Amino acid sequence: MKPLDPRLLRHARPARIFLALTVVLGAVTTGLVLAQAALLAHALAGAFHGRGPGELRWTLGALLAVVVARAAVHGLGEAAALHYAGTVRSLLRRRLIAHALGLGPQWTAGKRAGEVATVATRGLDALDVYFARYLPQLALACITPVAVLAVVAGADLLSAMVIAVTLPLIPVFMVLVGLHTKARTERQWRLLQRLGGHFLDVVEGLPTLKLFNRADAQAQVIAEVTGAHRRITMRVLRVAFLSALVLELLSTLAVALVAVQVGLRLLNGDVPYETALLVLILAPEAYLPLRAVGAQFHAGMEGVAAAERAFEVLDTPLPRRPAGGGAAADLRRDRIVLDEVTVRYPDRDRPALEKASLTIEPGERIVVVGPSGAGKSTLLSLLLRFTEPASGTVSFADVPVESWREQISWVPQHPHLFDGTIADNIRLGRPGASPADVRRAAAQAGLAEFIEALPDGYDTHVGERGARLSSGQRQRVALARAFLRDAPLVLLDEPTAHLDPLTAHGVQEAVHRLAAGRTVVLVTHDPTWTHFADRVVHIEAGRLRESRSLAVA
Repeated sequence: MKPLDPRLLRHARPARIFLALTVVLGAVTTGLVLAQAALLAHALAGAFHGRGPGELRWTLGALLAVVVARAAVHGLGEAAALHYAGTVRSLLRRRLIAHALGLGPQWTAGKRAGEVATVATRGLDALDVYFARYLPQLALACITPVAVLAVVAGADLLSAMVIAVTLPLIPVFMVLVGLHTKARTERQWRLLQRLGGHFLDVVEGLPTLKLFNRADAQAQVIAEVTGAHRRITMRVLRVAFLSALVLELLSTLAVALVAVQVGLRLLNGDVPYETALLVLILAPEAYLPLRAVGAQFHAGMEGVAAAERAFEVLDTPLPRRPAGGGAAADLRRDRIVLDEVTVRYPDRDRPALEKASLTIEPGERIVVVGPSGAGKSTLLSLLLRFTEPASGTVSFADVPVESWREQISWVPQHPHLFDGTIADNIRLGRPGASPADVRRAAAQAGLAEFIEALPDGYDTHVGERGARLSSGQRQRVALARAFLRDAPLVLLDEPTAHLDPLTAHGVQEAVHRLAAGRTVVLVTHDPTWTHFADRVVHIEAGRLRESRSLAVA
């Protein structure tokens, strides 16, 4: 576990500025420490030799100014550290989330979503301590001991030799402690990520767990993981406290060695009084930064451990996509062509799609049917550009992903509704849409009558994941988003699954309205949708087979 991870500098440019500022402030602080020690030794020696306050007024004034300057530099460094910590944390968080989105829903599926959420929140927050406490002390630990040793060597060579011999003991011990705690700190973070991912899964599946009377069993699993995380955290803290105690003991003994030999030589008259005072004042300052680094080591390493996990995500290669240099597609007039396309997933031996060929004409309605696991969702994922083909060609390969997705409306089987108002959730289809446009989209989706009957109307909060709405109402909100987006290509995944016949009929009518003048690809198990289709595409074991529908709408 490195004290300064080079990837922080690579991924977070403000960290470079802060590192340079930290070194500058460390050098200024070191200069002030040396000046303070020299002035204090001179003042005490003068008082010892009978000089009054009047004679020492310039020395005392300069000493006061140095003390104030040292406090000001410390405050400036702390403010800068907190500022840059917030900047780097926000930058890393944005890049982490953007990269996770670029990796797509296949990568974030399962516990990875919980792990990324844990790292992006609790994990990166620990960088505050790393930047505000650990890095400034690390800079001081690199500068101050060397400068103090040089000044002491100029004043008293024997004392400098004692400091030079004892000083390396502290970093050596810190390295040993770091090697000992590295595995524990990493295990602590793995357990926290596992806890976050598992807890997210349990919360999402709570209705199912309650239905099958498995909630208590999952609560026990969470309790076991929480207990393991608590135990490993306490072990890390135990080592941290013990290492801090040993560092204090080492530095105290080292300063005592300097003090004893200086005191004996002072009694014998071998060293001047002012020189002895200067050495005694500076000796603790040589060890203080190293002790402070040791005290902040474990808190700082928590931030580094979280950053390492963030870098693992950032270093994960994005799906292979050809460079988008072609002309922008216009799906209102351009056909979509898949030619001998094969899609593979890393964790599967068999291709999800194998040598699949399909041509979708503008304005065409295509219904895709097939058994579960046949490749229907993979086909939609390919059209959404969440997945790229391992072989074969697609007509939109050269179109930039953002430009492609701007022309698509996506209605998933389980629409995600955020904890906001109904209007806000519909407006996701086109941010910035006027209230009139939102109401018009809701009416087209068959949702307006229900919304207007609510006490707060369009300002009604839907709850987390739309908990206050029924399945059919959530599906209509997703359709309202599609109406508001007004994209030429509409992709739908099982829009009437798990709905009662009456609600399903209403959703089908809304989809018929949505399909007018648009290209539609609809995945379903419901045979009644075949009457909606211009073509029915059968998928089985990743292979496509086309047939005409029984009736063309």
